[in-house]
Amino acid sequence: MIRLKSEEDIENLREGGKILAKILERLAFVASKGNISTAALNDMAEEMMARARVRPAFKGYAPLDPENCYPAAICTSVNEEVVHTIPRGDRN
Repeated sequence: MIRLKSEEDIENLREGGKILAKILERLAFVASKGNISTAALNDMAEEMMARARVRPAFKGYAPLDPENCYPAAICTSVNEEVVHTIPRGDRN
C-alpha cells in the first residue's frame, strides 16, 4: 500500500532535509581539514542534532536483535571505502 504524504508530512520532510543539509555541510567541512576521527565526527553530529531537536535514524536501529543495536548517529566511510561502518576513534 502506498501512503500519500500530507502537506504537513511534506513540510516536516522539507525541514528535516534542511537540518540534515546543514549538519552534513559542517561535517564535510571539518572532515576536509583532516586529522579528525570518525568518532569525533559522530560526536559532532549528535551535538548538532540535539541542538536542532532531531534524532538520528540509525542510532538504536536493531531490526533483528535488540541487544545489538546500531550505536552511532552516523555511518562513515573514509576515502575509497565502499561500505560505511560504525565511527571509530582510531579512524581518520
